[in-house]
Amino acid sequence: MSITLVAAISKNNCIGVKGDLPWHIPEDMKRMREITRKKVLIMGRNTWESIPPHRRPLPDRTNVVITRNESYEFPAGVERFSSIQEAVDAHKGKEIVSFGGEGVFKEMIAYADALEITHVDGEVKACDAFFPVIDLHIWKEVWREDHDGFSFVRYERKD
Repeated sequence: MSITLVAAISKNNCIGVKGDLPWHIPEDMKRMREITRKKVLIMGRNTWESIPPHRRPLPDRTNVVITRNESYEFPAGVERFSSIQEAVDAHKGKEIVSFGGEGVFKEMIAYADALEITHVDGEVKACDAFFPVIDLHIWKEVWREDHDGFSFVRYERKD
């Protein structure tokens, strides 16, 4: 089993403002689709709700939503769990990815094997959702692709 976190973050670790991404980077969305395709995708309920209704569930991946609200209804094919641990246990032996949100990232980073990060230039002042600090004593950069205004970076857990 492998667990990878996928996020776009600003220099101040911002990942969201009022339930939405603070930027629009088509290359990042394309990369996210490629990384998550054919995998188990774990997300929090707020992240689920941030996806336009006509685009969910996301195709070609197992959509797993974490919520403690048992009355929340999801379309057919979406798996609901009340905890990340339950979701991970249900998908042992599979490739698991997550793209948030903040609470999911904070809990899952301890179990993650890799981080697929889009580092976005600049800071977001009105930010209300953050990615955990990437501790370079724990993570090593193994790949980077620089673009104008952002960089794709893969980190792997150090041995």
